[in-house]
Amino acid sequence: MDNNNEIKRGPGMKPMFLPDVEGSVKPSPYNSMIRTMQEKGSEYPQIWHMLAYLPQASENLTRFTQEILRGPAPISPGMRELIAAYTSHQNDCPF
Repeated sequence: MDNNNEIKRGPGMKPMFLPDVEGSVKPSPYNSMIRTMQEKGSEYPQIWHMLAYLPQASENLTRFTQEILRGPAPISPGMRELIAAYTSHQNDCPF
């Protein structure tokens, strides 16, 4: 499926390397969030496409991520977010 031209993206967003994943329409809360952001012409984290593509498989990943970023730790959630944003920037990955 080559639907890269049909997918609405915010002005700074590039297509994913996985057009079938990006174009997936499986029922998922992430698909609803993606469509809402696309309708507004806003940017959004493209990992949402992976989470929407395999919602059951990604359930554990989202719980893990929330625990790492929000659970009890010696540094604040804000500092953990800053570390994640800096790491993403260093990897040339929009956060």
